[in-house]
Amino acid sequence: METHLLIGLISFAFVTSITPGPNNLMLMASGANFGFRRSLWHMLGVNLGFAGLALMAGLGLAGLIAAVPVSKTVLKIAATVYMVWLAWKIAHAAAPAAGKAVGRPMTLLQAAAFQWVNPKAWAMALGAISAYAAEGGLVSILMVVLVFALVNLPCIAVWVLGGEAVRLVLTNSARLRAFNWTMAVLLVLSLYPVLNL
Repeated sequence: METHLLIGLISFAFVTSITPGPNNLMLMASGANFGFRRSLWHMLGVNLGFAGLALMAGLGLAGLIAAVPVSKTVLKIAATVYMVWLAWKIAHAAAPAAGKAVGRPMTLLQAAAFQWVNPKAWAMALGAISAYAAEGGLVSILMVVLVFALVNLPCIAVWVLGGEAVRLVLTNSARLRAFNWTMAVLLVLSLYPVLNL
């Protein structure tokens, strides 16, 4: 991959990974409710799940979606239903008892599977493959996947750390409940792009 394309890919990976979206909002909520250490598997699931999605998009999934238009509608419906359910879970997360959150953060597999119904992840994967690997074959696809894996992890860690920092303010159940409801509403609002894809 040429240097200017690599710089462009790194910039694209950074901007799309650091900006708000379903993953980052849920990671911030996880950091606030469970702390950084307990959110590590969630972070790794997002990272590896997205890498898998980008790889599959590069290997032909994008072509299949274009060839079978109904699959895009099915994906939109699945994403909407799943994200509303996740928002409900975030909004109703239990307040911490004696400084510990009740419940558990998303597992690696749950977070990885979420990428398949996350509209921002699809837009990122299809955009990256289209812009940076369309003509380059397998090596270019693998480069896109590698760059995203390396750039994405520190970006999403910032959101978990931000949530953990907010945790210091969420010392009572009323503030935690308000935070969780805010995160849930923002997650639902992040559905706007999926309804306009």
